[in-house]
Amino acid sequence: MAQEIVDMPIPGKIVSVAVVVGQKVSEGDILCLLESMKMENPILCPASGVVKEVRVAPGQFVSSGAVGFTIEC
Repeated sequence: MAQEIVDMPIPGKIVSVAVVVGQKVSEGDILCLLESMKMENPILCPASGVVKEVRVAPGQFVSSGAVGFTIEC
């Protein structure tokens, strides 16, 4: 099966994570909220599938390009 790697588009702090490993997701679903420059930015699922890996946690600081999720399509 194909996999989609979801990386963080901007640096910031993870406010919340909305999915868990094994959860079915659809394209456009919110995976997490990323706070950057005092704004909360939703990180959206790029494709429908199943969450195979979650690499972020609330309170964690991430850099731009850091891998946050793996989705199996």
